[in-house]
Amino acid sequence: MEKSKPIYDKKAAHAKAENYCAYQERSQQEVRDKLYDWGLHHNEVEEVITELILSNFLNEERFAMAYVSGKFNIKRWGKIKIKQGLKLKRVPEKMIIKALNTIDYDDYLGAILAAAEKKAPFITEKDPYKKKYKLVTYLMGKGFESNLISEVLKSNNLS
Repeated sequence: MEKSKPIYDKKAAHAKAENYCAYQERSQQEVRDKLYDWGLHHNEVEEVITELILSNFLNEERFAMAYVSGKFNIKRWGKIKIKQGLKLKRVPEKMIIKALNTIDYDDYLGAILAAAEKKAPFITEKDPYKKKYKLVTYLMGKGFESNLISEVLKSNNLS
């Protein structure tokens, strides 16, 4: 049996959305989707979104910064993967670029090196070219740029 969607009036949904935003940073799209799930109609959803922005519960730029910080510092994702995640949440391109620029370049190269050093011992491939290919593929899967991967591997004799 399918669970029925809760239906809230605009006022109740607004209060619930404030709690939802206060718990952690959210993108406008996440909140919008949640409001539709709660049974609000288009005009009500947009009114609640506007009210949340005006009361600073919802701030797309702050969300983008927090997302970038978390995905890089905690999950150790590369910029490509982080950017894709933000695009899925419909964050504007300018905000994505601004947030990604907060990542320190040296820390970023260090993250690539750390990921490579952590992964390399577990690649059982004997052929050095295949081994390097597997390492590069792994790092690209984490969202790092191929030119930076090559640079880091070369300068640390991992290639």
